[in-house]
Amino acid sequence: MRFTDDVDELREIARQLRIDILTTLAEAGSGHTGGSLSAIDIITVLYFSKMNHSPSYDKTVDRDRFVLSKGHGAPALYVALAHCGYFDRKELKTLRKINSILSGHPYAPSTPGVEVSTGSLGQGLSIANGMALAGKMDNRRGYVYCLIGDGEMQEGQVWEAAMSSAHYKLDNVIAFTDNNGLQIDGRVKDIMGIEPVHEKWEAFGWDTVTIDGHDIKAILDAIERAKTISGKPSMICARTVKGKGVSFMEGKVKYHGVAPSPEELEKAIAELAPA
Repeated sequence: MRFTDDVDELREIARQLRIDILTTLAEAGSGHTGGSLSAIDIITVLYFSKMNHSPSYDKTVDRDRFVLSKGHGAPALYVALAHCGYFDRKELKTLRKINSILSGHPYAPSTPGVEVSTGSLGQGLSIANGMALAGKMDNRRGYVYCLIGDGEMQEGQVWEAAMSSAHYKLDNVIAFTDNNGLQIDGRVKDIMGIEPVHEKWEAFGWDTVTIDGHDIKAILDAIERAKTISGKPSMICARTVKGKGVSFMEGKVKYHGVAPSPEELEKAIAELAPA
């Protein structure tokens, strides 16, 4: 693997990872398609540009850490880890199968590169806080990145953790909201509205910026901005599209937890083919 800040190169990586997400889920026959596709641009920028990480030193104390709080988006994390060399890409074909190293949600004991097991919604930021606070106490370098789903933000623990991050001045926490507007039961605003997202995080004491979560340059710039902030955590509110990159999946709640059929996979890959 190599790191790059080139926007076109990162877009190309994200395109390839989208195909791997779809292929992996189709092979499994189950899993979460929409939220994996909405998050992959953020994960691409983190793993192929901004995070200090490598399979060769995944246990070193000064590395950056990533917590996928919305654990159902695991396929997006797995394809990034595979492309980075944490495990052989052939393992992607075993997603959700018996004895696979790739569970339906991230499971740290079995998957190289996964920092912590997640999937019980609302817990990731609390874990990230613990990592960040320990880092400060031990005078370690390194950021803790945390990706939170917008439906997940309906969990009260998210806001307890938000208060803690600000209270302890955890400026080594950089979080994202994958704000795609949909959750398993429908539109987030119909289930339990969370807006105004930007203003809420700001009110909780965070440095907050809102971006297009599919604009690679905007993601790069937002992370660089967050690294300049001192004395408070940073929240990057990313406006995203469920199923981004596949026209018939975009903005469709039905693809929250449904894998593509063979016919849908063929159609989706054709759409994602390079121009």
